[in-house]
Amino acid sequence: MSQLPQIKIPATYMRGGTSKGVFFRLQDLPEAAQQPGPARDKLLMRVIGSPDPYGKQIDGMGGATSSTSKTVIVAKSTRPDHDVDYLFGQVAIDKAFVDWSGNCGNLSAAVGPFAISSGLIDPSRVPDSGVATVRIWQANIGKTIVAHVPITNGQVQETGDFELDGVTFPAAEVQLEFLDPAAEEEGAGGAMFPTGNLVDDLEVPGVGTLKATMINAGIPTIFVNAEAIGYTGTELQDAINGDAQALAKFETLRAHGALRMGLIKNLDEIATRQHTPKIAFVAKPAAYTASSGKRVEASDVDLLVRAMSMGKLHHAMMGTAAVAIGTAAAIPGTLVNLAAGGGERNAVRFGHPSGTLRVGAQATQENGEWSVTKAIMSRSARVLMEGWVRVPGDAF
Repeated sequence: MSQLPQIKIPATYMRGGTSKGVFFRLQDLPEAAQQPGPARDKLLMRVIGSPDPYGKQIDGMGGATSSTSKTVIVAKSTRPDHDVDYLFGQVAIDKAFVDWSGNCGNLSAAVGPFAISSGLIDPSRVPDSGVATVRIWQANIGKTIVAHVPITNGQVQETGDFELDGVTFPAAEVQLEFLDPAAEEEGAGGAMFPTGNLVDDLEVPGVGTLKATMINAGIPTIFVNAEAIGYTGTELQDAINGDAQALAKFETLRAHGALRMGLIKNLDEIATRQHTPKIAFVAKPAAYTASSGKRVEASDVDLLVRAMSMGKLHHAMMGTAAVAIGTAAAIPGTLVNLAAGGGERNAVRFGHPSGTLRVGAQATQENGEWSVTKAIMSRSARVLMEGWVRVPGDAF
């Protein structure tokens, strides 16, 4: 039996925030993968090394965690007032599918730098030194992100002294603005609060009836109180990720929340929707030691948040979930807002397993309906490797 040789595809391996993934220009993908569909999904899974029953992604570029099993496709935008279109694919580790249902807020920080370095931005929009503004159309959720990318001598500046908890080394700061971040999810009517309530009673078989804030902002997210599910909000990954019963409980909770939000029509659908919605639990400030050994004092934060991603407790915080946190914190009466002490606020600093993060949001209420014009946070990004990825010619 003859075997097809490997093919080479131009690609860049980048860190964005506390995630990393393989970035492609749409024009560089094989023709069959330039359109959405099975060929594209198979190609990206083979690049990352999925599905892998061993859960290690040894035969691919993935790092066997939700933060490192990611792909990005960027193209020049045909939309007015936008520079590039950005499509994010969350590749399942041990299953054969790519989840296109949401954005990655962390990798959003790398899209602007990648677009500039890859020649997708009009050179006239890039200063010799200063800050380049890149207008990004986030194609998964149909939203605009504005990235402010530092430039030195005509090149993207990647080194700097900006520190981000969850990332070992400092780098240059990239500020992101998520415009009108309330996610327009199918079945949710485009509402920020799809149930119409800031807080709901969510019945979860085997768990009980929990108070929950279910919000579409940045990414659909279900917030519950930590103490209601037996936690303090100071937990690190090992406290949850090694507990099969806890993981099953969170997945059950996530499924019932998704159903209540109108994101799925029946509970079975949640198995094919790993990336969204997110499930997170909140608590009032308390001191703890972060995963790096760094001490976080209660006075350092407004609240504590822990979030699940792809079935596991995230090592830091997903960027999109940070947008949801900032948005919910800005709206008096949500569980996030109440954990932070209640009242009106336009920014919040929260504690996560790797440390702390600050996110801002501008919320307004008209005729009883809440809206958020933008959420703002800072991240950093860096090229780790560039060249070509190789996949067997028959992989897709």
